[in-house]
Amino acid sequence: MVMTHTADAPRIDFAKAAPKAYRALVGLDAAAREGLDPALVELVQIRASQLNGCAYCLHLHTSDARKAGESEERLHLVALWPEAGHFFTPREQAALALAEAVTLVSHGGVPQEVYARATAHFTEDELAGLLAVIVTINAWNRIALTSAKVAGTDLRPGR
Repeated sequence: MVMTHTADAPRIDFAKAAPKAYRALVGLDAAAREGLDPALVELVQIRASQLNGCAYCLHLHTSDARKAGESEERLHLVALWPEAGHFFTPREQAALALAEAVTLVSHGGVPQEVYARATAHFTEDELAGLLAVIVTINAWNRIALTSAKVAGTDLRPGR
């Protein structure tokens, strides 16, 4: 078994131990982004990573968001976007609401109001891509947390 080492115990290196699954997830990630604004994708990935407590992915996606032109002010407010709604467009708010509902799906599913809000701002193709982005970041979060990835230690998978 291929492992990485942390202070506590060795952990699996997912990319080396399951290269086909890793490449498939990288492919899904790339396909999901097609046709979506890169800054919006990063905001969604940041919010899911915050909810999942994944510092590794949060570090990667805040860095990528800056590269996509995102402001420090908005990055600081993503965690509290409902209270700071005027910093985010209605489309971004709909995406962030969907990201929260899908990420926390075990807390009551995806409410109809959240889904309807998303359909009001995204075409069917965009909505499918957005859902795939959310599913993918949740998978990456779980892999990074399980394998004890350390924020700031390497490059984003597949990039």
